[in-house]
Amino acid sequence: MLNEKKMLLRVAEGDIQAFNQLFDQYHQLLALHILRITNSTELAEEVVLDVFMKIWNNRDALATVNNVKAYLYVLSKNHALNCLKQVAKARKLQSELEALADMEMYQAENTDRTEFYRVLDEAIDHLPQQQKTAYLLSRHERLTYVQISTAMGISHETVKTYLKRATIFITTYIQQKSNTILMIALTLFFIFFNPLSPFFSFYLS
Repeated sequence: MLNEKKMLLRVAEGDIQAFNQLFDQYHQLLALHILRITNSTELAEEVVLDVFMKIWNNRDALATVNNVKAYLYVLSKNHALNCLKQVAKARKLQSELEALADMEMYQAENTDRTEFYRVLDEAIDHLPQQQKTAYLLSRHERLTYVQISTAMGISHETVKTYLKRATIFITTYIQQKSNTILMIALTLFFIFFNPLSPFFSFYLS
C-alpha cells in the first residue's frame, strides 16, 4: 500500500493502479460528503465519478497536492454546487416547457399527438444500434448512467456521449419532419422533462 504522497505522484505519472487505490480509498468518503450537500444519492454517485474522471484527466496537478483529502473535498464540493445550479436552471426551464406543452396539447387534435409519437419511433429506429440501446435503457427502463454502463459493458463517459448524440439526432429529426407548433413544443418537452436526458442532467457533460 503506497503512502498518500507517493500514491499521488504515481497517479500524476499515469499509474492506473495508484489511481485505483486513490479511488478505493476515497470514493465512499466523498460520496457521503456530497450526499450531505445534494441530498441525492444518485447525484452524489455521479459527482464522485465525474470528480475522479477530472482528477485522472488533470493528473499532473496532483504532484503539487499535499493534503489529498482536503483537495478532494474542495474539488467535489465545488462540482456538486455547480451541478445543483444547473439542476435549478433545468427545473425552471422544465416547468416553463411543461406549461407550454400542456397548453399546446389541450389545443391539439389527437391525430397530431399520434403523428408526433409515430415520428419519434421512426427517429429512434434510425439511431445507430449502440445509441439506440443506451437511449431505450435510459428513456424506457429509467436506468442511470452507471446502470447503463454496466448493462452495456461500456464506460460511463461513453454512455453520456451516446445519450447526448441520440437526443440531438431525435430532436433534429422530429423538427425536420414537422413545422407545427405542437411538434416543437412536444419535442422540447420530451427532451427536458426526461430527468436522464443529457440536457437535463444532474451529471453534466
